Amino acid sequence: MAGVITASEPSWIEPFSGLSPRAFGKLVTVLRREGADAPGRGRPWSLPLEDRVLLVAAYWRTNLTMRQLAPLFGVSKSAADRIIDHLGPLLALQPRKRFRKDAVLIVDGTLVPTRDHTVAEQSKNYRYSTNHQVVIDADTRLVVVVGRPQPGNRNDCRAWSESGAKEAVGNTTTIADGGYIGTGLVIPHRRRRKGEELPAWKQEHNKSHKRVRARVEHVFARMKGWKILRDCRLKGDGVHHAMRGIAHLHNLNLAG
Repeated sequence: MAGVITASEPSWIEPFSGLSPRAFGKLVTVLRREGADAPGRGRPWSLPLEDRVLLVAAYWRTNLTMRQLAPLFGVSKSAADRIIDHLGPLLALQPRKRFRKDAVLIVDGTLVPTRDHTVAEQSKNYRYSTNHQVVIDADTRLVVVVGRPQPGNRNDCRAWSESGAKEAVGNTTTIADGGYIGTGLVIPHRRRRKGEELPAWKQEHNKSHKRVRARVEHVFARMKGWKILRDCRLKGDGVHHAMRGIAHLHNLNLAG
């Protein structure tokens, strides 16, 4: 069965992966260098590596079901599922281990509605969701750390420490919103008593803090252009691999 979508036709790449053909080519080259296309046991893949990468990115981008996606690439539903299970973890963003001495990071949590109730809980959006702690570089807006998903009813303070994001960041200066009280992060000044007015310098600091911290919200908006983050049907670690993979694609977009 012949597929409709193929990476050999550059016009298909950007709509279904969110990447330019140039960035997509760089991604495939890195994967091939890391052994993603090395022969293994069993039957060989029916699609070349380029088409398999495009299939995974298209799944994250469109959130089509396997029944809808597989015919577009000329493979069976089970083959499409195996490709996603195999390549999803390989596409995932690797957390940065070192930061510049003067680096400033920004962290915030975002909720991803998730069908697998074993890793999710009902959250403030009244859906079963997972809480993902995402850390970006304030200067470049690149994602540097994605914590392990926590149940959606977990507050950001607890998710920050239990997701591994806190450990990954270490002592690097990190900005957060007012929900991270007591974490040692840089958060806005708060009123100590009801009706108290903050001094002018604190109000000005809060305005500056808000403008900078908004950058992480802009990153979330771009990442959620990949529709799987609006309703994830993957089980187990699938939502974690998707989140880290999309963070990787987002970074490739910024880097060009």
